[in-house]
Amino acid sequence: MSQSDLDTDYDVIILGTGLTECILSGLLSVDGKKILHIDRQDHYGGEAASASLSQLFNKFKQKPMSDADREAKFGKDRDWNVDLIPKFLMANGELTNILVHTNVTSYLDFKQVSGSYVFKNGKIYKVPSNEMEAITSPLMGIFEKRRMKKFLEWISNYNDDDNSTHQGLDLDKNTMDEVFYKFGLGNATKEFIGHAMALWTNDDYIQEPARPTFERILLYCKSVAKYGKSPYLYPMYGLGELPQGFARLSAIYGGTYMLDTPIEEIMYTADDKFKSIKTKLGEFRAPVVIADPTYFPEKCKSTGKRVIRAICILEHSVPGTGDADSLQIIIPQSQVGRSNDIYIAVVSDSHNVCSKGRYIAIISTIVETDKPHIELEPALKLLGPIAEKFMGIAELFEPKEDGFKDNIFLSKSYDASSHFETTTDDVKDIYFRVTGHPLMLKTRELQE
Repeated sequence: MSQSDLDTDYDVIILGTGLTECILSGLLSVDGKKILHIDRQDHYGGEAASASLSQLFNKFKQKPMSDADREAKFGKDRDWNVDLIPKFLMANGELTNILVHTNVTSYLDFKQVSGSYVFKNGKIYKVPSNEMEAITSPLMGIFEKRRMKKFLEWISNYNDDDNSTHQGLDLDKNTMDEVFYKFGLGNATKEFIGHAMALWTNDDYIQEPARPTFERILLYCKSVAKYGKSPYLYPMYGLGELPQGFARLSAIYGGTYMLDTPIEEIMYTADDKFKSIKTKLGEFRAPVVIADPTYFPEKCKSTGKRVIRAICILEHSVPGTGDADSLQIIIPQSQVGRSNDIYIAVVSDSHNVCSKGRYIAIISTIVETDKPHIELEPALKLLGPIAEKFMGIAELFEPKEDGFKDNIFLSKSYDASSHFETTTDDVKDIYFRVTGHPLMLKTRELQE
């Protein structure tokens, strides 16, 4: 491809092919915008790519294994697609809605995650996925189960416009603590609801208005109800398929993609607004640029948080999960004397992400001490023998400004949460700032 083959003027230039950027590329292309999408790397996914085993060894190990030794131990490199940032999709969540409405689901196959587990008093327990499991679950005593049932009935029946469903509670005025008190729920149950269902990573939510927690629990319940077993879905061949699916959507609607294309210079207008970028293929102009934080480090700030992630290769299923081929384990912070939860996401060869008979378990949490590797010990102990382990720490960044001043709209780093809801919040926020209107999801006919 040469400069002469390419247009030089676009509606939006997008830098980086992380999931946030690729979703926006797809959505804006469908809206009729002319998109140029560039990545300095030679593969899709940015920080959230899926890597082969050889790439993992090269990225995380000072002395990578020889190809022959690695293949003898773990099988063929091409069988491995390991997520660098582990997350599951909520079956009823916003990312799933965007996938369905943009028809990106036609390029991807999903499998349901077999179960969700929570750590309590040194053991893991399955989070009940239906009423039968709830009745027999050892997580709660018989009276607490009744109170929990009443609480969940209130959640499912609550209607903003019908005071008779409120039971005297106001989601915008009452704190979650007051809601828990109303239903007489004990500390262990509160922890279970807040961390295993609402999926908060810490306890800050308890003193805040109840609505966000209410919405999260409702999302969890609806996601479980959709397919049973668990609220989570996972794409075959790994999360790296998601950015590629949206990139394909963008290309169908005329988007132009250039991988392996470093940015040589960013140009600005006289009043310091974004004007154009210069690459080896020439100069390209657009009134607006969307990018991940690595392209404009000077326009980003650290959130003050760092995430540690450990990618573990196992040659057996996780003990105590009934040979489940995929699962999530949540270790609530109070169970291990921390301020943030620890998450374990497990997938296996049944998702075409590793060689036969193997499992990938990825642990992630917010770093709290100057010995972050030790913080993962409670999670590592649950996995049994580990065949290989890769560890990395990432600082979390967010834009300093909203982008209106210079027409540079930046995404946030991927956090430690176990699902994509915060990522899709960022997508919707950037979409609104770039277009001036909220993202309205509606089914479209795909162009042939």
